[in-house]
Amino acid sequence: MIMRPGQAQLLLPVSPLFIGVSLLVALLLNMVPLGRAAWMPDLLALVLVFWSVHQPARVGLGAAFAFGLVMDVHESALLGQHALSYATLSFCAIMVHRRLLWYSVPSQGLQLVPMFVASHLIELAIRMLAGGTFPGWMLLVAPLAEGALWPLATWVLLAPQRRAPEPDENRPL
Repeated sequence: MIMRPGQAQLLLPVSPLFIGVSLLVALLLNMVPLGRAAWMPDLLALVLVFWSVHQPARVGLGAAFAFGLVMDVHESALLGQHALSYATLSFCAIMVHRRLLWYSVPSQGLQLVPMFVASHLIELAIRMLAGGTFPGWMLLVAPLAEGALWPLATWVLLAPQRRAPEPDENRPL
């Protein structure tokens, strides 16, 4: 099949090392002591969803659960709060990954917002059941910010996979 200039670009295979490094960088960015306000987007959840959509065989429920436990320990939260939230988010992302990739990147972000809302509601429900305080309605800003960051995350995380344009007219791939 000959690719025309307006069509989607073929991607190189992703390096497992790059997946791991991107997840670790997102984890470290979540651990930056910025006060962890309720409205701040969860970058680790965003990167986990990205890799669950684009590489479901490499990043799945186990990785999401493990990173969730690390976040629970870091935030001194109820053990399993983030783990359940991230595992549910990863499961939903894997369930819709084939359908989701048919849409444009901004549309993908819009379709992921309900999943991010559900993830934050799971965390809130567990926190409230354990006797925590309600963080306020600004909590609803975080899923919207995560959906808005989806195009940027897609551009950054797919950058190493993009092929350099070849000047050879005889080889369209």
